[in-house]
Amino acid sequence: MISLIKNYLQILDIILGIFLSFLTTVFLIRLILTWYPKIDLSKGLWLLISIPTNSILNFTKKLIPPIGGVDVGPVIWIGIISFLREILVGQNGLIKLAMHKTLI
Repeated sequence: MISLIKNYLQILDIILGIFLSFLTTVFLIRLILTWYPKIDLSKGLWLLISIPTNSILNFTKKLIPPIGGVDVGPVIWIGIISFLREILVGQNGLIKLAMHKTLI
């Protein structure tokens, strides 16, 4: 039973780590793309960047409007996702601690 829980925690750790890394990368690319306003995010491979971020950034724009014409939403989300990644799957994250507890 304990090894089964440990296996599930390892799988969760890997999947969550990959997902949060993907989100960080996507928001980082989105942040860089704000420097190039002529790029159409609704065409081509840019859809892979705009689809996962549009709804989240639209929500953020309602709470925090652009400052001096600059959208700070991607920066805020990179910070939030990085914080969550460290807390959950970091070197001393909650999932790692839970895996260690199941070994004892």
